[in-house]
Amino acid sequence: MPDPLPQCYLNGEYLALRDARISPLDRGFLFGDSVYEVLPVFGGRMFLFREHFDRLARSLREIRLENPHTHEQWRGILDQLIALNGGGSDSYIYVQVSRGMEYGRNHAFPAVVKPTVFVMASPMPVFTDEQRATGLSAITLEDFRWGRCDIKSTSLLANVLMKQQAADAGASEALIVRDGQVLEGSSSSVFIVKGGVLITPPNSHRILPGTTRDAALSLATNVMPIEIRSIALEELRAADEVWISAATRDVLPVTRVDGAPIGSGRPGPAWLRMADSFLQLRQQLADTPADTPGR
Repeated sequence: MPDPLPQCYLNGEYLALRDARISPLDRGFLFGDSVYEVLPVFGGRMFLFREHFDRLARSLREIRLENPHTHEQWRGILDQLIALNGGGSDSYIYVQVSRGMEYGRNHAFPAVVKPTVFVMASPMPVFTDEQRATGLSAITLEDFRWGRCDIKSTSLLANVLMKQQAADAGASEALIVRDGQVLEGSSSSVFIVKGGVLITPPNSHRILPGTTRDAALSLATNVMPIEIRSIALEELRAADEVWISAATRDVLPVTRVDGAPIGSGRPGPAWLRMADSFLQLRQQLADTPADTPGR
């Protein structure tokens, strides 16, 4: 019987995920001293590879950890992993780089240590026909995360607690609010549409720069007006449409916030156009020759 768990990559070796092991002294395990990235794969083809790995490189710089690979080396690792896991399916790749392992537990950086590099593939979550027809629900929560949310750090306990609070309320996402301003979701970027204008908060230390968010803004250019500015909680609740975006979900409609409907309470026309634009973008990816740089 074949192993139901996929192949992964750990420190230069491809192996079954069930056989992957790291030391309990790894600083990612002890301190959350690590960063990560998530890359969607459609039909075996990586989507927005350079944008995602530019963000990984930035996160590594911000925690003063040297990038263990060039973009092309990363691409080679991921290409082989995708092939080992069937090649042609929709999936997402999770990449984590920690500062590595030392003998002991010291808060200061170790003098010499080799980073731990881990990569795995997982099936892409499915957005059902029912969800497409009805949209998602969300709750709002006051921000209690650390001050550098622009770094894609694995220190995600606050986000985990927020996501669970949303799940406890029967919602799909928690929208994070600080000082009356909507920042992002616990695992997503956020947009509103009001009067035909697409609005999303500006990047800051309180917000993770979203690659899918940027792709959505690019698709919306010349289609509708765009404003990059703060969004008050009252604006969110009064919006015609609310969207969230993430690497594993493209852009999804939020039709209820804190139990109250957004707009008509159904996915709106602007989101339907955006969803079609993402489908066309995927098709362009499928039609691009496999050896095209930057695919």
